[in-house]
Amino acid sequence: MLTVERLREAYPAVTELAFATPFQLLIATIMSAQTTDKMVNLVSPKLFSRYPTPFDLAAADPAEVEVIIKPTGFFRAKTRRIIDASRKLVELFGGEVPGNMDDLLQIPGIGRKTANVILGAGFNVPGFAVDTHVIRLTNRLKLVSSRDPAKIERQVCSMVPKEEWTGLSLRLILHGRRICIARRPRCEECILNDFCPSSTTRPKPGRRS
Repeated sequence: MLTVERLREAYPAVTELAFATPFQLLIATIMSAQTTDKMVNLVSPKLFSRYPTPFDLAAADPAEVEVIIKPTGFFRAKTRRIIDASRKLVELFGGEVPGNMDDLLQIPGIGRKTANVILGAGFNVPGFAVDTHVIRLTNRLKLVSSRDPAKIERQVCSMVPKEEWTGLSLRLILHGRRICIARRPRCEECILNDFCPSSTTRPKPGRRS
C-alpha cells in the first residue's frame, strides 16, 4: 500500500510518550487523554520517581498523585484510573503488565486503543491503535468510511500486513499531528497529496515517482 510506504519513509514507528517499561507506558497512555505527550513527558519522571512500581501506585494517596499529575488536566479522574489500573495489575497479574489483548482489557481505563499502543510499543506485538488522528486520516484517505474505532481497526488490519499494523498507526498519528491537522490540513506539504482523495492540492509534475 502506497500510504504505508510513504509514511514509512517519512516517520519513525515510535510513540512520542517517554517510557522505560510497559508499566510506565500504560500509565503514561492513561495520562495522555485530553493533553499532549509533551505534557505527560514532563510529569512522568516525577510520578515514576515517587511511585516506581504498580505496587507503589496501588497504595498511593490519591491527593498526592493529583498534585503531581495536575498539569495534564482532568487530574482527579486520571488519578482514579491510574491507581485503579495499578491495583488491578497487582491483583490479577502480580504487578506485571500482561502482553496480550484479553488480559489488558481487564485493566480499568484500558480500551482497545490503549491496549494496542501498549502491545505495539511495549511488547513489539502487532496492534493497530485507533485514536482521533487515525480516525480522521483513514477517512480522509478513504481507507474506511466509518468513525467507529473497532470497525476501522478491523478494516485497516484486513488491508495491511500484520507486521505493519503498529508502525502504520504510529505514523498516522504523527502525520495527523504535524501535517493532516483537523481544522486546516496542510495539503500542500503532504507526502500523500498526489493520491489522497481529500487533498486540496496536487504536487507539480515530476515531484514524485
